[in-house]
Amino acid sequence: MGLTAHCRAADRIPIKMIVLAGYESGKDIGDEPCEFQLWVERDHLFDEIKVPGSPHVLRRNAAGLYGSVGKTSMDPQMTPVQDSELVMALCLDPRFDLRKTYWLITGIGGIDPLTGSIGSAVWSENVIDGDALLEIDERERPQNWPYGLYAIGAGAPNELPPRHSANAGWGGASLDYTMAYPLNHALAHWAYNISKGVDLPDSPGLKAWREQYKGYPLAQLPPRVMMGDVMGSARYWHGPLRTQWARDWDKLWTGGKGTFSITAMEPADYVGTLTRMSAQGFVDINRVMQLRCASNYCMPPPDLGTEKTIGVENHGTLAAIEAEYRAGSAVVDEILKNWQRYEDHIPGARN
Repeated sequence: MGLTAHCRAADRIPIKMIVLAGYESGKDIGDEPCEFQLWVERDHLFDEIKVPGSPHVLRRNAAGLYGSVGKTSMDPQMTPVQDSELVMALCLDPRFDLRKTYWLITGIGGIDPLTGSIGSAVWSENVIDGDALLEIDERERPQNWPYGLYAIGAGAPNELPPRHSANAGWGGASLDYTMAYPLNHALAHWAYNISKGVDLPDSPGLKAWREQYKGYPLAQLPPRVMMGDVMGSARYWHGPLRTQWARDWDKLWTGGKGTFSITAMEPADYVGTLTRMSAQGFVDINRVMQLRCASNYCMPPPDLGTEKTIGVENHGTLAAIEAEYRAGSAVVDEILKNWQRYEDHIPGARN
């Protein structure tokens, strides 16, 4: 499919649904699956479209489902930049009409044992950016600080920067910003209700790992579909101190209304770029959904050192990948099979 310099609006492809995964291990088809491969194989996304500027091909099937992935294990760099590149390349490609497109941003992550259990699927009302901040080494922070991470322009942790202050603090510039990307809450709850009855995989191994989280009753439950905010950070953080920071950071930027539930690397890059593209009329941010499924906990069980469990996802990765597809496909199928209902009417109130 060739790229044309000018494409009339009437000639553009009106895309109904795009699934964007964060990471794939190896190829899209035929090897060990990660966040994208089940979508490709089970939904027959075998038609490939090369998109200039995109880090990965765009795939599609005859039913109107499109999909791609920001990063793979074959990429020479480990960077979140590719996620933004993927979104911008799709939005700026003159062949596509994305104004009524529904987006499902999906992948796996580390769940807070205060809110849920390994293998669970989490639909999010808010995406919280955990990257741009001030940092002081924990050994050098003031004794009354809970940690050395705090907002740019603020004077201490758990403070918002003063708005429009001449001394707000990024090169002396006046600051008025947020680290929270609110999604369409009504659409998120609609997606949750569509998928909450989906059977998620469980196993004796998952159960044994859950049982180690003594004092965390929700962490010991079988996998379930749930609601909760997702934190996006290129830093793969782990442990009880950083988990408390994430809980506080979410509350800070949502005015106390959000609840941190799961962390991953690319959610804020995807949703942040889509938010900016929406402001320019390329997409509709009210049609964006975020689904994360728990491959691990973001902190170790009690009495186990943080270094023992950081990066350890082998207990729940396959279950999370399966949960991602089962919960996500319930929503995708509903939209595609009833497109006449959802083309001009977004489920929920914010439309």
